[in-house]
Amino acid sequence: MVKFEEATARRIRGIFVCKVCKAKIRAPSLKVAQKKISCRKCNSKKLKPKRKK
Repeated sequence: MVKFEEATARRIRGIFVCKVCKAKIRAPSLKVAQKKISCRKCNSKKLKPKRKK
């Protein structure tokens, strides 16, 4: 299967994972860096970007 740069960016860009409860959140990276976004499930502000596979 051919991997396209655009498709990979669409799937990964803007998706973050909560370090506490492992929930996925789609948010702008600037707001996550400023700690303005919190997890919907546990209200934690500890988020990391989703890994490429």
